[in-house]
Amino acid sequence: MKELVVLSGKGGTGKTSLVGSFAVLAKNKVLADCDVDAADLHLLLAPAVRETHEFASGQVAAIDRDRCTECGLCADHCRFDAIHDFTVDPLACEGCGFCARVCPVGAVTMTGRLAGQWYVSDTAYGPLVHARLGIGEENSGKLVTTVRNAARAVAERDGADLIISDGPPGIGCPVISSLSGADLALLVTEPTLSGIHDLERVLGVCRHFQVPAAVCINKYDISEDNSRRIEGYCRAGGIPVAGRLPYDDAVTAALARGVPLVSDRRNGIARDIENLWDGLADRLLADKGEPLCRS
Repeated sequence: MKELVVLSGKGGTGKTSLVGSFAVLAKNKVLADCDVDAADLHLLLAPAVRETHEFASGQVAAIDRDRCTECGLCADHCRFDAIHDFTVDPLACEGCGFCARVCPVGAVTMTGRLAGQWYVSDTAYGPLVHARLGIGEENSGKLVTTVRNAARAVAERDGADLIISDGPPGIGCPVISSLSGADLALLVTEPTLSGIHDLERVLGVCRHFQVPAAVCINKYDISEDNSRRIEGYCRAGGIPVAGRLPYDDAVTAALARGVPLVSDRRNGIARDIENLWDGLADRLLADKGEPLCRS
């Protein structure tokens, strides 16, 4: 089993559009949306939820009013000012547990904090594991790991050859959770000065975790000078440029319809994405004797 993760140094570069297209082109795969802070792959794949699981992260204090003697020690010792009138504000509580330790009658208990949900769904293109993090909740890196583990379990159960993950943008904890242990990272960038800078940062993360990387330059024709600059940087670092995609209004049209871009094979960019996928599949499954070609 191989795992491809699609990343970018910032949001809005076209990661999800590419993963949605790969979902159409690849066969015998499992899909995972690891961008749990802003999950949107489901908008293109129209999943039917088969399993729903709760995701708990951290703890929150709760006061049993029947046992509470209203001594006030919990409120006096709370550094986060989360206890008022012997009631805990769950938004202010940091889950440190000190109030439970100082309570002389054991009226304060720590319970798991419900931070979101994760799902196993069916789509027209194969199984999808995705999640939704609650508003303002933290530990998205832990939720990403949960999604990846669930996707691997589904792939092992179904005998899938490949996991395709839509990763989060940036270089933070969720990216590390998405990247570590993957077989190949496709880094999507744009030919802008900020895009080049962000590409350099995310390449640094790939090098640190020793994950092979390939680069796709999206909307390369909005600045061909910067595109050549990116290609030169990649060539100097031994990083293959797997594809160059032009700016095309067909992308916006497909998003508006809520369908993967390659659903309409008549537009030119769909053919470019097919060529990009064929190259990635050859690279991923070269050791299996045959590439993971289009279905």
